[in-house]
Amino acid sequence: MMVDWKKIGLFAGGTLFGTAGIKILASDDAKKFYTQCTAAVLRGRDCIMKTVNTVQENAEDIYSDAVIINEERAARAEAAEFEDAFEEESEEEEAVEK
Repeated sequence: MMVDWKKIGLFAGGTLFGTAGIKILASDDAKKFYTQCTAAVLRGRDCIMKTVNTVQENAEDIYSDAVIINEERAARAEAAEFEDAFEEESEEEEAVEK
C-alpha cells in the first residue's frame, strides 16, 4: 500500500494555513480594520440615504405637479365639450327658427 504524501502534505498545509488564518482574522489589528471598514460602510449608507430622500422628495413634487396638470387639462376638455354642445344647441335652435 502506497502513501500519497502529496495529499497528506496538502491536508497538513491547509490545516496549518486555516489555523493561522483564524488567528490572523481574530487579531486586534484585524478587528480594527473591520471596525474601520464598517464605519466607512455606514458613512456611505448615510450619504446614499440622503440622496434617496432627495430623489423621493423631487419625485413627490413631480407627481403632484403632474396631477395638477392633468386636472387642469381635464377641466379644459370638459369646458370645451360644454361649449361645443352649447354651440350645437344654438345652431339647432337657429335652424328651427328659420
